[in-house]
Amino acid sequence: MSKINKVVLAYSGGLDTSAIIPWLKENYDCEVVAFVADVGQGEEELVGIEEKAIASGASACYIADLKEEMVKDYIYPSLKTGAIYEGKYLLGTSMARPIIAKAQVECALEIGADALCHGCTGKGNDQVRFEGAFAALAPQLTVIAPWREWNLRSREALLDYLAERNIPCTASLEKIYSRDANVWHVSTEGGVLENTWNAPNELCWVWTKDPQQAPDVAETVSVLVEKGEVVAVDGKPMTPYNALHYLNGKGIEHGIGRIDIVENRLVGIKSRGCYETPGGTIMMEALRAVEQLVLDKESFEFRQTIGLKASHLIYDGRWFTPLCQSLLAAANTLAQDVTGEVVIQLYKGQVTVTQKRSLNSLYSEEFATFGEDDVYDHSHAGGFIRLYSLASRIRALNSQK
Repeated sequence: MSKINKVVLAYSGGLDTSAIIPWLKENYDCEVVAFVADVGQGEEELVGIEEKAIASGASACYIADLKEEMVKDYIYPSLKTGAIYEGKYLLGTSMARPIIAKAQVECALEIGADALCHGCTGKGNDQVRFEGAFAALAPQLTVIAPWREWNLRSREALLDYLAERNIPCTASLEKIYSRDANVWHVSTEGGVLENTWNAPNELCWVWTKDPQQAPDVAETVSVLVEKGEVVAVDGKPMTPYNALHYLNGKGIEHGIGRIDIVENRLVGIKSRGCYETPGGTIMMEALRAVEQLVLDKESFEFRQTIGLKASHLIYDGRWFTPLCQSLLAAANTLAQDVTGEVVIQLYKGQVTVTQKRSLNSLYSEEFATFGEDDVYDHSHAGGFIRLYSLASRIRALNSQK
């Protein structure tokens, strides 16, 4: 293997990546550049992160603001497909990984690095997501995955490693839960959740109010959708990021978007997590409500097929593949008529669409009415049914011969 001179590390400021910086320098004798992606994980996660990276031994720390791009170019396209992994998970972590990996690669190429590094464990999905993106975008760069190489196997070992080198670290042994946050969601794993017979406790939920403690009065929000994208909320035009941020605030207050799921990881392990996706849950309901008005039966069925397949491709880290991009393009085509306004009621964890309208609506009150009308001849249905069931009729006649 050729010598590594400069490596760009996907840096979070947490215990793992803080230990990775000195480990890389010791084991590869290379310059380490920290790369931080701001995907809306919160200002408290970014305060002092550059100083922390330098103190750990990084030669530089680059921070990229990816919030708006993530919502516009990754979340909104995914929303159009209707992708929900295994019927519940709105893919919060999965959608963040491709944009982080892409920005990390761009940083590496710009500064002339010859290697990329991540802090993902060998048990999870993220190692596949990062390295799949690296392979698609910059296969010439070497990939280093310390968790698959080093002998540091516990939180205690990592803390001891840093202490021996006099590297400051704010982490402690008391950390129970593993969390991942961005503007779309926050996930919580570990602790009591490792036993599926344990109910989640209050520490398993970070953002949202307990639905039982949410306001006793329902609140409504109006969402304007154009071509499958939320463009205004409560009558105010908003950028994709601002719309999501605004709806997050509404959803958090009413306990919206909580799920507790045992999912199938790509590597074959089942894992349990509590996910909170408040604004995203509201957005998803808004888009599906407009779809109900404007998509015909076959188009809606195909959109559902796209969503199912896309959920697995996104979850499995295959964003930068022709198949995934083809599905996104197909969903975008179907979304060209998905324009309308939806009123949604938020109440104690529940999201209920109460009103919806669209100029492209295929719903006709004249045809759908149970009252008397002059536009639909009931007698026409007989011929339609006879032709529709013709194959069944012929099969039955054959069996009688």
